[in-house]
Amino acid sequence: MITTVTLNPAVDKLYLVDGVQEGTVMRVQQVLNTAGGKGLNVSRVARQLGEEVTALSFAGGHNGDFLTQGLEQTGIRSNFVSVPGETRCCINIRDIKTGRHTEFLEPGQPIEPAAFDELLRRYEAILPQSKVVVISGSTPKGTPADFYGKLIRLAKAAHVPVILDTSGAALKEALPANPTMIKPNREELAALAGIDPEDNAAILEAARQLCRSGIDAVVVSLGSEGALYISREAALRGIAPKIDVQNTVGCGDSMVAGFAVSMAKGLSPEDALCLAMACGAANAADLRTGWADPRLIEQYLPQCQTERIEELCW
Repeated sequence: MITTVTLNPAVDKLYLVDGVQEGTVMRVQQVLNTAGGKGLNVSRVARQLGEEVTALSFAGGHNGDFLTQGLEQTGIRSNFVSVPGETRCCINIRDIKTGRHTEFLEPGQPIEPAAFDELLRRYEAILPQSKVVVISGSTPKGTPADFYGKLIRLAKAAHVPVILDTSGAALKEALPANPTMIKPNREELAALAGIDPEDNAAILEAARQLCRSGIDAVVVSLGSEGALYISREAALRGIAPKIDVQNTVGCGDSMVAGFAVSMAKGLSPEDALCLAMACGAANAADLRTGWADPRLIEQYLPQCQTERIEELCW
């Protein structure tokens, strides 16, 4: 079973608009609502890949009920701590004419210490049944500074590999706990290391330095350019398939799901990277967020390639 932890879940709303015009009343052509937040996106794609998944999170109000029902309809076990207030919404506006996306991300409601204590209790109880733990996303107000680090250390003490996908201060503070894998994108890694995101050599060296510090694998997502996979055993660049992009929101989460499933199955770094990129491509080809149709994954998987970094002038 794969266990996901999402401290800042959301109802993801995709608005399709026929040409965005500022300062006017816009008619939305279509709305797609999804149980979201990075970890819940991971949960859905991992389930689509055939894995049993339990999602740990917080839920409040009618939006929290929507999250629970949405996950359970897709066969995911929801283990949510009830909190006061409404779970946030995140709005993604897609301009049909230009294909551009504009996102509005609400802050999460502050969480009380007792709720964190309860989530931690449930987490410790579920670890013995977990093959892989995935910790994803931003943290709401009230989150203890070392909470992600504590989750990572507990997983490692239980001999459960743990993937961390977050950014900014939450990432920096959790690194000393040495998660098994992290998956920053180019900009997130550059911000962490204080380097130019367009300096490819510096990005590569920053990933290698993180591995030297004790992290088993660092994956750097590069959007349409694919991804880097750096570990003590392998240094790979993944080349992603060319697709007709519909929605890029959730692509990184879909990649993380691919890596989590690969860990659970013991796949090689090359096969894991290809599966992750195929999941990301399947998400990008679909309007839905955090959604990777298994038929599309199967279609894109043979088109994904990996190359050894040492052989590249990259």
